[in-house]
Amino acid sequence: MELRDKTIIITGASSGIGAAAAFLFAAEGANVVLGARRATRLNTIVGQITQSNGRAVYLAGDVTDEAYSKDLVALAERQFGGLDGAFNNAGIMGEMGPIPDMESENWHSVLATNLTSAFFAAKAQIPAMEERGGGSVVFTGTFVGFSNGGMPGMGAYAASKAGLIGLAQSLASEHAANGVRINTILPGGTKTDMAGDDPETHAFIAGLHPLKRMADPKEIAQSALFLLSDRASFVTGSPVAVDGGMATRLV
Repeated sequence: MELRDKTIIITGASSGIGAAAAFLFAAEGANVVLGARRATRLNTIVGQITQSNGRAVYLAGDVTDEAYSKDLVALAERQFGGLDGAFNNAGIMGEMGPIPDMESENWHSVLATNLTSAFFAAKAQIPAMEERGGGSVVFTGTFVGFSNGGMPGMGAYAASKAGLIGLAQSLASEHAANGVRINTILPGGTKTDMAGDDPETHAFIAGLHPLKRMADPKEIAQSALFLLSDRASFVTGSPVAVDGGMATRLV
């Protein structure tokens, strides 16, 4: 029970890594507060968790809306008495293509969803954790745009996720003395809706990784579990590669 009685917000919780985290964290004793745009899927996940004697609530909304981050924190405090951690996992890839051909609307949408939302989340979540005497924030980044992870056609996605690492490191420095740890996980290719369901595409992505496979969403969720737990009490400001060896790949 790594997260016994801790209250954790999870965004992007309606599918993929976020949904896997919801089930995993609840099984490890957490009170989970789930956020995503799809209310029907969130309701189903909450129902499954509560049927297994877990504790879960949800609030549907858009992470690009600053008020939504505040509302998730308020829900955590109202339902469970406070906030101990957050897994800010919501994100999009956007349209792929060379930067000279990219519509500015796509650029702004990707940056808003992947990076500005993290700013909103931190503003709302960190003060609530400091009131509790500390906590842990985990952001979902990516190997793309980090180390040897440059990929053509993914400029907006890479820029947003690289910016997330810098934001997390600055936040970690600012709030470490108050007991709040902030880290970023960097997943490799993972079997989620974002990766699609084409077998040839999956085989190509798998072949890029030294482990020669894609990750299951639960494998990524387990890394977030570690960072949110007391086992990671001396870890902050770190970009944590969970990428099947992509960080070692030579370009």
